[in-house]
Amino acid sequence: MDKIRVAIIGAGNCASSLVQGVQYYKDAKETDSIPGVMHVNLGGYHIRDIEFVAAFDIDKNKVGKDLSEALFIPPNNTTKFSDIPFLNVKVERGMTHDGLGKYLSQIIQKAPGATSDVAGILKETKADVVINYLPVGSEEATKWYVEQVLDAGCAFINCIPVFIASEKYWQQRFEKKNLPIIGDDIKSQVGATILHRTLVNLYLDRGMPIERTYQLNTGGNTDFLNMLERERLVSKKISKTNAVTSQIKARGLNIDSDNIHVGPSDYVPWQKDNKICFLRIESRHFGDVPTYLDCRLSVEDSPNSAGVVIDAIRCCKLALNHGISGALYAPASYFMKTPPKQFTDTEAKAKTEEFIKNYGEKPEKTKKGKS
Repeated sequence: MDKIRVAIIGAGNCASSLVQGVQYYKDAKETDSIPGVMHVNLGGYHIRDIEFVAAFDIDKNKVGKDLSEALFIPPNNTTKFSDIPFLNVKVERGMTHDGLGKYLSQIIQKAPGATSDVAGILKETKADVVINYLPVGSEEATKWYVEQVLDAGCAFINCIPVFIASEKYWQQRFEKKNLPIIGDDIKSQVGATILHRTLVNLYLDRGMPIERTYQLNTGGNTDFLNMLERERLVSKKISKTNAVTSQIKARGLNIDSDNIHVGPSDYVPWQKDNKICFLRIESRHFGDVPTYLDCRLSVEDSPNSAGVVIDAIRCCKLALNHGISGALYAPASYFMKTPPKQFTDTEAKAKTEEFIKNYGEKPEKTKKGKS
């Protein structure tokens, strides 16, 4: 199998954990069980087969630096769990558009100069897969980058809550170019959303109605700082809320919008990349006797999603190998909060394992398939 050549949009905490993780597990045995990764060897690709070939950012302190250096420059503040060797990947000047909000602009200064030829760089580096790690609310910037990705002929993984893979228009654009896409909004290994979904399904499986529920999150990374700008939260709240309500609606049930609240709550600087989630579910036992659940979860935000992205990268490569285009329904349902089609997490994992089994054999470049 050849390498998987990956480009990154946004050299922040999530990118840091991803690149660290590839280095940290490069010598893992195929029989090892790694937290947050489905398989050390997924469809013929080891974790070390991921190779970073391009990166884009707008921070003047990162642009022009090697990616290995840029990923540890403030305001990045996630846990460092691995050194990163010199990668010979210069961070190029990206497009700003709406990628720099009111609060981020107070701590990040844009790099001088014009936007780099993104599509040209992707072609020159022969990137297979492009990962979108732009800040929440970067609607126009994301769409601009998607056009560059389509022009360059790359697969796309949309890790943020801008609706691309879940929209028919963009699905058809990728299908027309014979390119795969996985999105939207990465679902962490065990984060607030997956925990909330699991608890909701537990209640429903046991015949207990969801009367009211909330999910509140606090953190101290740039994502939470950016989300103090409430108008940038529209798509994020929709994505996180739908990830939970989809599990209720799948049972033929409903919950009034006034009785569910899911979304980021506040920025606490000293938490850094640690996210604290507060969950509450109100329900009824037999005899209409009330019951309440309160839960607190603390996670390091960026490493919590990095393993999921490693699997998404390899699934995209399998799709490229077999000529599968458009939205990858099975992998997206397992990896993303707002996939084109929602399943329960158990169903989503089974469908993703089936996808890997079906397309993880020797690549047949001309073979067509369905996701």
